[in-house]
Formats: sequence, C-alpha cells, structure tokens
Amino acid sequence: MPPHTQAQRVLDLVSRKGMLRPGDLDNIEVPRVVLTRMVDAGLLEKIDRGIYRLPNDPGSEHESLIAIATRAPQAVFCLLTALQFHELTTQLPREVWIAMPRGSHAPRIEFPPIKMIQVAEDAYSAGIEVIERDGVPLRVYCAARTVADCFKHRNKVGLDVALEALKDARAQRKASADDLWRYAKICRVANVMRPYLELVFRGPESAMPT
Repeated sequence: MPPHTQAQRVLDLVSRKGMLRPGDLDNIEVPRVVLTRMVDAGLLEKIDRGIYRLPNDPGSEHESLIAIATRAPQAVFCLLTALQFHELTTQLPREVWIAMPRGSHAPRIEFPPIKMIQVAEDAYSAGIEVIERDGVPLRVYCAARTVADCFKHRNKVGLDVALEALKDARAQRKASADDLWRYAKICRVANVMRPYLELVFRGPESAMPT
C-alpha cells in the first residue's frame, strides 16, 4: 500500500474517532510505524504514550477521561471528577480522580495528572455506569455513589463539597433518598450521612429509608 494512501486512511480514522491508539491501525491494515512518521511530518500529535490526535484539535470536553480510559480500562472516575461529569459541583479539579481495586498500582499516565483512591473489592464495582464518549467506554460512578464517596473521603474533597453535591443531587433529581442511603451503607458512611440526608430530604413525602 503506498505511504500516502496509508496516511490518508489513518487521517480518515482519527477524524472519525477523535483519538487513535496504535492497535487501531490493525483494523485498517496500516503498520504502526506510520504513526511515528506522521507525527514527525506534523500530520498527527502525540498527546500521551500510545495516544494520538490531529494537530490543534480542541478535542471533546471528555478528552482527559478518554485518554485515561484508553490506558487504564479498570479505572472508574470518582469523587470530584465524577461530580463534574454529573454536573454536581462548581469545583474544577486539577487532577482526574480515579478509583482502582485495593492493591492496584497507579497507572503510568503522563497526562492528564491523576489522583487515585483504592477501594475494597466488595465496594469497587457498586454503582459503575458505562458511558461511551467518542467511541471509548468511560466507567463512572453514578451520582448517588459519588455523593456517598464524597462523604467517605470528606477529608480529601471537603465536607462542604460533599454537602453541595448532596443538595444538587436532590434538587436535580439525580439521586433518590433510597439510592443515597443504599450507597451510604455500601461505602460505610451511613452514620455520617444520616443527619445530612434527613436535613436535605426532610418532610413526610421524603422520609428517610431504614
């Protein structure tokens, strides 16, 4: 296959996908060395090890999450990053927060910067939502699980952030009292969250679950 044809097939693919990994070239029968040549020629930009995009491409708003999900499929976006994803905070985290099973090593990712928490196996898989962006599955804790996590890790994110997220989740109807209470128990913060849940969900029509 002529080199210019190979480059065009790569450009067509990255235009559709937004970002490329070397393995993507196997599907279009193009040698992976073509990526290096295209970077040298200014046709592609390498944004991290094994991740390429078109030069000056603004990317999607979830580009950082896509880059991490591509490199670390086991990672679940949590805490401030998940709050931002669910639009439950005004915070703009400098790092991307991920959860990994207890005993995991932090992924070797140069960009974007990550902040990792380790979660016990019985709680790690609870509340994971898989949402596809630009053809890449993103694993994100659901809104109710994220709020419970923020109370559990209030020393890391701040109690004010956790309470703001709880109020917003209630106001935006992104988490019910039942769901929040269930994840409070899974995350072992039921006693911590109970008074705040009673405050936010007070009223006969919003009675706290038992």
